[in-house]
Amino acid sequence: MVRQQLRPGDTLDGFLIGEKLHAGGMASLWRVTKPGIDVPIVMKVPTILDGDDATIIVGFEMEMMILPRLTGIHVPRCFAVKDFAKQPYIVMEYIQGHSLLTILDDAPLPPAQVAEIGAKVAAALVDLHRQNVVHLDIKPSNIMMRDSGEAAFIDFGLSRHLALPDLLEEEFRVPMGTGPYISPEQVLHNRSDPRSDIFSLGVLLYHFATKVRPWGLPKFNRTLRRRLWRDPVPPRKLVPAIPPWLQEVILRCLEPDADQRYPTAAQLAFDLQHPDEVRLTERATRMERSGFFKTLRRRFKATALESRPRDPGELPVSSAPIVLAAVDLSDGMERLATALRAEAGRVLASVPGVRLACVNVLKLNRIGLNYPLDHEGRNIHVNRLVELKEWARPLALKSGDVTFHVLEHSDPATALLEFAKSNNVDQILICARASSNLRRYLGSVSSQVVAEAPCTVTVIRLPQGSGAVYEAAAAPSDVPLTLP
Repeated sequence: MVRQQLRPGDTLDGFLIGEKLHAGGMASLWRVTKPGIDVPIVMKVPTILDGDDATIIVGFEMEMMILPRLTGIHVPRCFAVKDFAKQPYIVMEYIQGHSLLTILDDAPLPPAQVAEIGAKVAAALVDLHRQNVVHLDIKPSNIMMRDSGEAAFIDFGLSRHLALPDLLEEEFRVPMGTGPYISPEQVLHNRSDPRSDIFSLGVLLYHFATKVRPWGLPKFNRTLRRRLWRDPVPPRKLVPAIPPWLQEVILRCLEPDADQRYPTAAQLAFDLQHPDEVRLTERATRMERSGFFKTLRRRFKATALESRPRDPGELPVSSAPIVLAAVDLSDGMERLATALRAEAGRVLASVPGVRLACVNVLKLNRIGLNYPLDHEGRNIHVNRLVELKEWARPLALKSGDVTFHVLEHSDPATALLEFAKSNNVDQILICARASSNLRRYLGSVSSQVVAEAPCTVTVIRLPQGSGAVYEAAAAPSDVPLTLP
């Protein structure tokens, strides 16, 4: 990877770099221009290349996948993307307007203004959800109000496209989102429910109406979990001028159980625009939080939800089997890596609809420091990601048919097994290095994967003086081979 240090006046792929508009810990925004593009545009460049947060790298990859597929007034128009092989960036429309963050300090806002803002954001959610995208990071700084009046979303780094692989869900096991706005489903690692965005919008409406965040500023997972059972103080207790119908709407959005919220953003938008039509329940007149016994029942229910395994019926429906290619990019493994790619190509050609997950494990030290940069100052995680894509390039796969994952773990076999189990992998392709006394004593990654994998495992070996040999090994439950 060759990284270019951007400066005003530089040119990158035909884009003339202008002033830097923003410099954050995750990305920088530069004003850019290019002949033939007659609208204001900006270039978003990740700054993670100097850090070690893998989630931001994967999140930028997700945004590069999702944003070019979106259309309409409620998202910025995308003009170009470039991956991590050289200088990664996204060039998008510069939205003329202001973010909702600029009016947050004016809260509490008049109820009519709260409803007007909420209706516009809900209308934008309707359009986004119709394009099979759940934003999953709805908050004031990610919502722009155009000068023409419409709400538009920015920053899709945590988003989920229901027709694309979810790299964040597949690689990480922590709740993804912004603490005050994260939904109960996200706390439970479910990133596929559009009603999560309705919950987050409910948090935003509560804050605009009361100047208080319903669950404060949680910083730890244990405080995030409270929203699974603890309802917020009713808004009208904090600001009596809030009309009952608006409290009804806000508290319905904030129900811990998604089935008790608005089923669609369209219904929420309708209620916010037609207050006289809102059907009032006990939520409208509530002045206290739920009592001890009701809260206790919710807590028991939440504990049961947290402890049970995810039901496959909750996951996005997909008929495409997943094949995991465990790619070893170490020096001296080039012949095995080539043989592994050949076997992956054979599987892809034999079974329709297969998705190939290319996985490399960045081994961490069990004891001592782990450095994110190599001796030349390059981010090791990003370099591995680039090498993994180069390994798969000869397969000429379309976006969506192949995904790339660099896992950071002290035990490569455990990392591969956890990935396979949590993502319902159908088959693992893995190379076995040549035998040695040390490996016989300590055990090998491939033998542990064969012994513990929940699916079929194909092991590729290179005996001395011969071509690749493939050994198919079933999982311990003796599940028969489902793929060639």
